[in-house]
Amino acid sequence: MTQSHDAIVIGAGPNGLVAANRLLDAGWSVLVLEAQPTVGGGARSDTDVHEGFIHDTFSTFYPLAAASPVIKSFDLEPHGLTWRHAPAVLGHPMADGDWSILHRDRHLTAGLMEQRAPGDGAAWLELVRQWDQIGDSLVKSLISPFPPVKHGLAAAAKLRKVGGLGFVKTLLTPAMEMGRWRFQHEGPRLLLAGNAGHADIPLDSPGSGLMGLLLTMLGQTVGFPVPEGGAGKITEALASRVESLGGEIRCNAEVTKIVVDGGRASAVRTADGQQFRAHRAVIADVIAPALFGELLDQSDVPARTKRAMKHFELDPGTVKIDWALDGPVPWASPPQHAPGTVHIADSVEQMSETLAQVGARAIPAKPFVLTGQMTTTDPSRSPAGTESLWAYTHVPQHAIRDAGDGGIRGVWDRDDCERFADRMQARIEEHAPDLASRIVARRVLGPREMEARNANLVGGSINGGTSQLHQQLIFRPVPGMGRAETGIAGLYLGSASAHPGGGVHGAPGSNAARAAVLHDRLRLGSR
Repeated sequence: MTQSHDAIVIGAGPNGLVAANRLLDAGWSVLVLEAQPTVGGGARSDTDVHEGFIHDTFSTFYPLAAASPVIKSFDLEPHGLTWRHAPAVLGHPMADGDWSILHRDRHLTAGLMEQRAPGDGAAWLELVRQWDQIGDSLVKSLISPFPPVKHGLAAAAKLRKVGGLGFVKTLLTPAMEMGRWRFQHEGPRLLLAGNAGHADIPLDSPGSGLMGLLLTMLGQTVGFPVPEGGAGKITEALASRVESLGGEIRCNAEVTKIVVDGGRASAVRTADGQQFRAHRAVIADVIAPALFGELLDQSDVPARTKRAMKHFELDPGTVKIDWALDGPVPWASPPQHAPGTVHIADSVEQMSETLAQVGARAIPAKPFVLTGQMTTTDPSRSPAGTESLWAYTHVPQHAIRDAGDGGIRGVWDRDDCERFADRMQARIEEHAPDLASRIVARRVLGPREMEARNANLVGGSINGGTSQLHQQLIFRPVPGMGRAETGIAGLYLGSASAHPGGGVHGAPGSNAARAAVLHDRLRLGSR
């Protein structure tokens, strides 16, 4: 017997669970179907590396979630979500043994900069002042359905207070140049460029500056918080709220087909042959190529979408290492304030060169490594006196050469992954030479392992498609979209492949739910 609900949500990651919560708040009945044994998607944690250690399997620090009006509106604290912060937000060790530090106390951050280069502290405080004026409107504009009329107008009204067109020029300036314009010392430039490097936008291209400024200023104003007890606590809290409102979540329920009748999405089928009817909407927290290329019959996909999807571009792959350490990271020159997040690159220029190698389909010789000291941030992650540590970096989706010693082929079997992990670990050991002596256990997740644990992470891509400008806004996931609608009535794209893209902020799921409710009202009103 076919079961029926107002809405079926495919995927119990952050976006799918946000969509489910939004629809339940609107009074709909909702069923969430998840292929994996547990909820979480890209926000999950595990204890597989070593007994007593919690590691975040994929994403980990959540400034966008802390700033997101979508996430905040759900009041998740009663459902088990508690945020924790490291003593400092972000650190970048430099060649002279000093550290560039981003601290949540803006005056402390500025004071450290001023010590290295007189004038840099004042320049930092001026940048933060500008963000105070316009940052909230910018964040809301970025995560609102496109075009963001309300919040875009609010941001425009504040432009004069932050320098008018001069500030617009700042937003359009590549990350490499933004730092050079404003600061004398490399320290602040490393912070901006390193945060820009979280995405796959070249540091000398427009868009990288906006990304770098966004994450850096969020770090300064809301920090880089983590859920106490592991990344999975944020999705567990979202799932708890879904169930408290009467929603249903089924795990081990892989959706293999979306049924379209008369041009409208009407049901889904799972791998075990069950069918679930959706009276009002189907929301897919699914990467765009899988939605349009696998879950739908090709005869149901609009011809324009089918053509455009041939050119859909994934973001780079990822290799991630998790370590269980029997003590803190043995930094040769410890920072004055212990950061949760640490970036490893020789310089802004070397960072740019590494990211350019990835763009040129070369496995980087000296990877730009992003690391997280999780026990430093949340003491519940491992026994007292130890450290739960991770690091990740980007690699090409389809490598054609190794820019290093030539020993890595880019097939990402176990040999490739371990060799490349050694290369990544060596980068950290340049600043912590005794790291190996602290390692109790190490796990390496390559592109294949990531995709096996989450089908949306195709080839280790973590952002649902490239973040570069040619696949953002009205071009995401294909030109002319930019919204949750798919061209099939009742079917909405609610994954990171939809505007505004990757990050745990819930915007794609929220936008999809809002679109579903609006279209349902219009449909009922036209009867």
